[in-house]
Amino acid sequence: PVQILAFVDGVVKVGETDLKPRMGFLYPILTHNISLFINATREHDSGQYMCTVNVADDDTVRSNNNVGIINLTVLVPPATPTCQLHGSAVVGANVTLSCSSKKGKPSPTYQWQREPPTLQVFFPPAQDRARGTLKLTNLSLEMSGVYVCRAENQAGSKNCSIVLEV
Repeated sequence: PVQILAFVDGVVKVGETDLKPRMGFLYPILTHNISLFINATREHDSGQYMCTVNVADDDTVRSNNNVGIINLTVLVPPATPTCQLHGSAVVGANVTLSCSSKKGKPSPTYQWQREPPTLQVFFPPAQDRARGTLKLTNLSLEMSGVYVCRAENQAGSKNCSIVLEV
């Protein structure tokens, strides 16, 4: 464990970590609430944080009632995904559209749809939401159009698109 913030003998001490300029006590130290804030959170801020309260001449120190633990998970929205076409877009052929985002916590899920004027939403087994693939079989001229992939998680979403010309 690394000490990031302390209040000892009336003095606030901030540890020399990358959190130093982004954190502090939420309330004046004279209150009983010793919550802290972290601004501009980053993915690597994720982890287990422990709060220890030691009061002089207090018997609770021996019973471990003075420790609080919280797990922090910093969510990361997906990066703009990359859309690709695999295969030859000719009548009667099969192609796979793929979509992947280099960032995202938790891992994004993917949803393909064909844009208007012929709006179409896809479902398994043609679409794999975890891998970001869409399999189009027995291509016809009518399947030409703009296909949009949406990468999404709890922190946000981003799109990419590809033009299919059969």
